[in-house]
Amino acid sequence: MPPANPTAPVPAISRMGDRHALVTQARLQLQGPAASHALLPAGVAPWLWRSWQRCLSQGRRPSERVEFEALSPHALHRAQEQQHALLQAARPVMAQMVGAVGAMRYFCLLTDAAGTVLEVQGPVDQRDMRALAIGRVGVDLSELCVGTSAIGAVLAEHSPVWVHQHEHFFDDLRDYSCAGAPIFGPQGQCLGMLDITGIDVPERPELLHLALRCARAIEDRLLRAQPHALLLHVNWPGGPLGQEGEGLMAFDSNGCLLGSNSIARQLVPRPAQPPGLSRPAHSQELLALPWGHLVEHARQRPDALMQLPLWSGLRLQALAQAGPQLQPSIPSGMAAAPATLPPANPSLLRTSEHLLIQQALQEAQGNVSQAAKRLGLSRATLYRRLGNKRNPSAR
Repeated sequence: MPPANPTAPVPAISRMGDRHALVTQARLQLQGPAASHALLPAGVAPWLWRSWQRCLSQGRRPSERVEFEALSPHALHRAQEQQHALLQAARPVMAQMVGAVGAMRYFCLLTDAAGTVLEVQGPVDQRDMRALAIGRVGVDLSELCVGTSAIGAVLAEHSPVWVHQHEHFFDDLRDYSCAGAPIFGPQGQCLGMLDITGIDVPERPELLHLALRCARAIEDRLLRAQPHALLLHVNWPGGPLGQEGEGLMAFDSNGCLLGSNSIARQLVPRPAQPPGLSRPAHSQELLALPWGHLVEHARQRPDALMQLPLWSGLRLQALAQAGPQLQPSIPSGMAAAPATLPPANPSLLRTSEHLLIQQALQEAQGNVSQAAKRLGLSRATLYRRLGNKRNPSAR
């Protein structure tokens, strides 16, 4: 019999078994007198250990009984009214989730940022008290009330998590398995989270991907529902546009940013503002091209890809599409930014100008006259601003 290959991948079930053994061993430390000061045990995720530590700091112990408390009808109505837009965006996405996981006896929960359940969809077993305890609108599933769970951990960490059975802090929750992902609003604030829960089910950490994907779909629906003048789809060159996985940025008719989704906030960071000052960022603070260029592209070529230069020198690809607030009377050569904008770096402006000229030449297929007209420049000015570094032939 040949010797085992030491480089062969370890089966997933073996890795899960090892992790469960390490989690069980770590839970024994929670019973000790020095549990609140213990170091992170091997094999335990840092976010999970932080959640356990927070529960201990509240004076809680794993053996305590968990009371699943619910809001009063008045408080629940107020919470649902405050998150009306979130509910409207989430319901159709949750229905799609149930189609993916319902046959596996998982159901879906939507909570607000405080951990209150706003919506439940999927097969909640009405004969199982464990399912009824959490699968109802209005119940408080925050970490403060029920200890470590996907809901409490997501809202504390603002990151997606998978929690399986004994990873929950309280013994009363040892039958649950759940995946969760945060939902961020157009301004980047955490509005709540999306949860997929099963009871007495096999471990399915792949559901973490589904929860994250659906949370991002809800964010996109929230952004698109905002009244806007222009919707900008952004991604790295070669990345998807016009479908999931893209960045979205919504602007008003003056070019001020109304909001963006999580991917766009990573691709196009917002400029830092002085403490105490909060104002909408203008498109020209974020993107190294005039606002009027975006408007013209949205009007004339909404389905055509465009290069999107950033002040860092990086380039994205984009689709610019007109929204309901883009009025026909707005001129294509409108001012790039309000007078209150801080002065831009001259070297970055020059770099951006060269990128714009090169893009205009490419779009005009080398026709200098057309490129100059598109940019609102004379032929002589276009050559001068290029610094005579290139001399495309006129046609």
